[in-house]
Amino acid sequence: MNAATIDPQEAAHFGALAADWWDPRGSSAMLHRLNPVRLAYIREQIDAHWHADSRERRPLAGRSALDVGCGAGLLAEPLARMGAAVTGVDAAPENIGAARAHAAGQGLAIAYHAGELAALPPATFDLVTSMEVVEHVADPAAFVAELAARLAPEGLMILSTPNRTTLSKLLLVEAAERVGAVPRGTHDWDRFLRPDELTGLIEGAGLEVVDRTGLSPSPARGFKLGGSEALNYLLTARRRG
Repeated sequence: MNAATIDPQEAAHFGALAADWWDPRGSSAMLHRLNPVRLAYIREQIDAHWHADSRERRPLAGRSALDVGCGAGLLAEPLARMGAAVTGVDAAPENIGAARAHAAGQGLAIAYHAGELAALPPATFDLVTSMEVVEHVADPAAFVAELAARLAPEGLMILSTPNRTTLSKLLLVEAAERVGAVPRGTHDWDRFLRPDELTGLIEGAGLEVVDRTGLSPSPARGFKLGGSEALNYLLTARRRG
C-alpha cells in the first residue's frame, strides 16, 4: 500500500472505530455478521487450491498469510488459527493497537504493522486477503498491483468488495447508514467497483481470476454465498499459468 493508495480520511474514519471493533453489537456489527460467510469462502478456496481435507483444522500450517486492511484482526485471527504465519497491515495505527491487544489476549502470534504495505520488509505470501478495502483506497489500481506483488508464485489472493449497483446504493449506503447498521460515512458508492472493473485491475497486475461468487442477505442466516452479486461479491485470483 504505497502513499498513493492510503486515503487519510478513510484511515481516520476506521481508526476512530478501533476500540469498538471486537464488539459484535457495536459499530462493527455488520463485519461480525459478514465474517463467517467470508471465512467459509476462504476455506473453500484454500481447500480447492492446495487440495486440503475440509476436515483439517489447520489447512494453512506451514504457509504464510497477509491480510491487508486488517482492522483489529477479525480475519487475521482465524487465519492464524488455521495454522498460517499471519501478517496484518492497516492504515490506521489505532486499529493495529487494538489488533495487537486482542491477539495477545487470545495467545496468537500475529505480526501487525501500521501504515504502508510497501513499507514492510520484502516478502511474498502464500495467501493474500483484503476484505472490504479496495473501495476505500485512493488508487485502486496501485493497491491491487501492490497486493499482487506480495503474492507468492503458487499463492492465492482473495478479495471482497461491494458492487456498484442501484441496489447497493439504496441498501448499503442510504438505508444501512440511515438506520445505523454501519457508521455514517463508511461507504462512498462512487468508489465501489463492479466485478468487471476489479477483474481488469487484477488482470492488469498479472493475475487471473479463477472464482467469483455473490455475497447476499439471507433471512435465515444473515448472509449467504452464491446467488446475486448486486450487493457484494468475493473473488479469488492466482498468477497466470
